[in-house]
Amino acid sequence: MKSERPRQLSTAEERRETVLRTAIGAFAARGYWGTTTTEVAKAAGISQAYVYRLFPNKELLFTAVVGHCFVQVRAALERAAAEARGSSPEAVLEAMGDAYALLISDNDLMLIQLHAQAAAVSEPAVREAVRQGYARLVEYVRGASGGTEGQVQEFFALGMLCHLIVSVGADGIDAPWTRTLSRGIKHY
Repeated sequence: MKSERPRQLSTAEERRETVLRTAIGAFAARGYWGTTTTEVAKAAGISQAYVYRLFPNKELLFTAVVGHCFVQVRAALERAAAEARGSSPEAVLEAMGDAYALLISDNDLMLIQLHAQAAAVSEPAVREAVRQGYARLVEYVRGASGGTEGQVQEFFALGMLCHLIVSVGADGIDAPWTRTLSRGIKHY
């Protein structure tokens, strides 16, 4: 008789991570308002009741997704800063900028950021999650790069411009306006 290994149940934390990963794709596709917890539960292969056990409401689920995405951005910037070809603010910021451009080639992450910024206008909890995420990122970039206020501001401004270029597909259009917006910006 064949011995069967006992089935190992997922812990709540493993399920939480599964739901977060699944929710990223769902929220990226339809945004905060267009995504239901039922859709997230179905995609994760669990019941809606279990989603609510892990995240008591959609707002908490979405803000957890937003926080998770900020953690991914921070990790990419940390790796880039550690591997920069020099320690000058310019070298570190350039390395982090390249890492960010590569990171947002994953449309889900970029879409979560765009949807979160849109929802932040009218949803206080989302606004706070976005504020906290950017506050931590700005302070990290300032400290890791040693850049001036102007350099750090330009870094984030270029990141926002990259969102625009990628989201409207401007990098695939050869026109005067796209050349103006894309000048000097690397895309993946």
